[in-house]
Amino acid sequence: MADKSLNKTELVAKIAASTNQSQATVDAVLGGLFDELASAVGAGVKVSIPGWLAVERTHRAARTGRNPQTGATIEIAAGYSVKVSAGSKLKAAAKA
Repeated sequence: MADKSLNKTELVAKIAASTNQSQATVDAVLGGLFDELASAVGAGVKVSIPGWLAVERTHRAARTGRNPQTGATIEIAAGYSVKVSAGSKLKAAAKA
C-alpha cells in the first residue's frame, strides 16, 4: 500500500504550477470535471478517457444477506454501483 497521498489542494497546486494557471482556475476546472462525471454516470452513461480511465454505473441485483450482529437473514434491495477501470497509461505509471 502506498505510504504517500495527494489531496485535492495539493493536486490543484501541482497542476496550477505545471500549467501556469491560477489555483482558482484549476480548482474550477476540476470541479466542473467531477460534476459532469457524476451527472453522466448517474444517467447511466459510460465516461471513458482513453489510456487513463473509464467510469461506468453498474447494476447490482437484489440478494439475500446476513446481519453480522444477529446472524438473521435479510433481503438487500437491488441498486447501482460505480465501476472505475484503469487505462493503459495509468497502469504503466503504476509500474514505474
